[in-house]
Amino acid sequence: MKFLDEAKIFVKSGDGGAGCVSFHSEKFVEFGGPDGGNGGKGGDIIFEAAGNLNTLMDYRYAQHFKAKKGDHGRGRNCSGAHAPDLVLKIPVGTQVIDEDGETVLLDFTHEGQREVFLRGGDGGFGNAHYKSATNQAPRKFTPGWPGQERDIWLRLKLIADAGLVGLPNAGKSTFLASVSAAKPKIADYPFTTLHPNLGVVRIDDGASFVIADIPGLIEGAHEGLGLGDKFLAHIERTSVILHLVDCMNDDPAEAYKTIRNELKEYGADLAKKTEIIALTKVEAIGPELAEDVAKEFEKKTKKKPYLISSVAGLGIREVLSKLYEVITEQRHPDESRDL
Repeated sequence: MKFLDEAKIFVKSGDGGAGCVSFHSEKFVEFGGPDGGNGGKGGDIIFEAAGNLNTLMDYRYAQHFKAKKGDHGRGRNCSGAHAPDLVLKIPVGTQVIDEDGETVLLDFTHEGQREVFLRGGDGGFGNAHYKSATNQAPRKFTPGWPGQERDIWLRLKLIADAGLVGLPNAGKSTFLASVSAAKPKIADYPFTTLHPNLGVVRIDDGASFVIADIPGLIEGAHEGLGLGDKFLAHIERTSVILHLVDCMNDDPAEAYKTIRNELKEYGADLAKKTEIIALTKVEAIGPELAEDVAKEFEKKTKKKPYLISSVAGLGIREVLSKLYEVITEQRHPDESRDL
């Protein structure tokens, strides 16, 4: 499935139906009273977060959404039918943003969340509504009230407990594939991952959490270089960041600092999130040399890394346990996920 995390659409709620001018007609009744019914209400525009969606691809080609109009009123005091609401399904984590691209109007953070965004216009009154003691045969009616319309942006920020970050080819996709059922594209060249991937990680005691693999960042990503800064938005909601660094990099400490700087420059408090660091691909250099690299890394960064190999399964259990420990600390008890 192709991935799309931003789309601009036009939405319009339905107009209300017009009221009716009608008079009662019956044999032997010369002056029937007014019996024109009211118009029906136009359909609302409603957004609903669906758990089975993880992309905004449905909104790439269909970009105009209009709810139906309410039916007009009819004689014999028959009111027009209300138009059905137009429900737009979006992935959990989607924000509805104003046309300015900045103002957040709605934020969908859990499955099943349902919000009325634009209310349909009310139906107009028929002439029966205007009957009074001084006006027994009104011919007055009102048209339906118009619906609302708006240009908006839909922007998806993935809902995950942990986010994987690191330079391209740091081993993020391999790690995700080894700890979950996710099947991201894996190859030995930069930018293999062109869109975020989600995986559900299950640990020994039956507990689980969601981890997101973010496409490789490069220096200047916060300014849109490389794959751009758009993917950094997908780790804004995470509880913890797992920072993977290739131990075969010429200078792992410098590679680490490059990504840390991008997180800081991006903002949104990404640099303040709890971080776990792991040196990857240790099977390629052996345990002794890996320990030396780790010591040198710790000396330069003042951070102690884990040593892992996604291919050989080395150190994976320890990292997952630490991730889950941090996640459970930050989860509210009544918000814990049971996946």
